[in-house]
Amino acid sequence: MIVTRVEPLTKIKWKVYLDGKFVFVLYKGELSRFHIAQGEEVSEELFVKIKQEIILKRVKLRALHLLNQMDRTEEQLRTKLKQGYYTDEMIDQAIAYVKGFGYIEDTGYAKRYILSKQKSKSKKEIYAQLRQKGIDKEIINYAMEECYDEDEELEAIRKLIEKRHLDIESATDSEKIKIYGYLSRKGFSYECIRQVIQNSDWNA
Repeated sequence: MIVTRVEPLTKIKWKVYLDGKFVFVLYKGELSRFHIAQGEEVSEELFVKIKQEIILKRVKLRALHLLNQMDRTEEQLRTKLKQGYYTDEMIDQAIAYVKGFGYIEDTGYAKRYILSKQKSKSKKEIYAQLRQKGIDKEIINYAMEECYDEDEELEAIRKLIEKRHLDIESATDSEKIKIYGYLSRKGFSYECIRQVIQNSDWNA
């Protein structure tokens, strides 16, 4: 393999291309250590050594650091690692590594997210947000079944009504229709909205 390009990424990091293909990012000192320079030949043995001893170790540590910062889904972690110019192969190995220690698990993430949001957001909103985070539909549905019952949906509607300072008891019929529409657009079911609005003792 021939080094066809060594491109500066930052003042201390360089992107390395072998046979015209980007392969990894190395620090300036590592370029000197491994004699990586444009036009130089890189043996298969050296290529594997750099990937396993330098890049893979680095991406694993980066993955652990990102998970220590905050809870992330697999898709979120993958996206962050791609920003570090790691290849898909290295990212796959890093994710398998942290999964092996139970540091990333989308079902658990979905359950924790639902439990933290269910008293202030509708199922529809939470579902959409979890999908945006890259959670699989089946995992979300399972987590919803585990975490939800009707009381949570009713409580979320009440919280939103309080937050918006909506006066249910003195509202006219036309005003109630607007409230129905607002809550429906937020993703709450008609039946749950009806129960809250028709129960005059809900905020007693």
